[in-house]
Amino acid sequence: MSKPVSPTAEWNAADYAANSAVQQTWARELIAQLQLRGDEHVLDVGCGDGKVSAEIAQAVPRGSVVGVDASPQMIEFARKTFPPDKIPNLEFHVMDAREIRLAQFNNRYRSSSSFPPLAEERAGARKLMVSNSNPTPTLSPLGRGEGVDSAPGRVSSCAQIPPDEKFDIVFSNATLHWVDDHRAFLRGAASVLRPGGCLIVSCGGKGNAHDVFVALPPEMRLNRWRDFFRKLEKPYFFHSPDSYEKWLPRFGFKSRGVRLSSKDAVYDGRDGFAAWLRTTWLPYTQRVPENLREEFIAAVTDRYVAKHPPDADGRVHVRMMRLEIDAVKV
Repeated sequence: MSKPVSPTAEWNAADYAANSAVQQTWARELIAQLQLRGDEHVLDVGCGDGKVSAEIAQAVPRGSVVGVDASPQMIEFARKTFPPDKIPNLEFHVMDAREIRLAQFNNRYRSSSSFPPLAEERAGARKLMVSNSNPTPTLSPLGRGEGVDSAPGRVSSCAQIPPDEKFDIVFSNATLHWVDDHRAFLRGAASVLRPGGCLIVSCGGKGNAHDVFVALPPEMRLNRWRDFFRKLEKPYFFHSPDSYEKWLPRFGFKSRGVRLSSKDAVYDGRDGFAAWLRTTWLPYTQRVPENLREEFIAAVTDRYVAKHPPDADGRVHVRMMRLEIDAVKV
């Protein structure tokens, strides 16, 4: 067998956009809970292909939205799909979720047509995943998901804040489980929010996608695959509400509710589940050489579906656990 490979992950933005309807639904639920007035200035951390940022921008016609993501491929796709002449109050930038600083937005009221060249951002962008001695795929904050909330709640509306140079809302959906240092994110979010501004987050929480993690190891241990997964570092960071209840006040936030919410992610049969693995489980799939990758994805899919068969309508379900955070900048 060939030696294990650890390619630098390059997100296929078009493929992700085509297979992320699940992700978009949860984002829409979160947006609806914001009770937007229409004049807010919003930072969307982990904007991915840009479609969620675009929906927020359309909901704040008198405000603005800045979408940031660590993946240059995603930002390039977002800019082409949602150009300034289409949505003038929306712009996108390559940015690490751990390194959000107000100075990086000091030109955000400029004409949206004057984006800095993507090559400059690409050169300056740090990758989001933690570095380690065993090179693993460097990934962007993505992983948006869709489904039915089994523990519905309501995010309270944001404070009425007069406009200045800071944001009214820092929004992040299904992103922070990619980030190794959540405290760095909170420090940055606090620095760009106005007093009274909202922090609204939903991401993978403790116990997220447990049944998928059960299906992966037996396949990874087989002789055909095991050399590719030696020294695999922890790829995701799922936290509990207790952690955030301790962290929020340290960075100047007052918690208005932190909870785990069980959601049912629904995929269109075996193929839909496999597409989800292919487009978002890159820490695993991209360790396998490209010529064998679809075989590996199919094998993991078979293991999952064998224990969790499709429902009467042919849909495959995955139990997800979301960490939902509602806080206000003091």
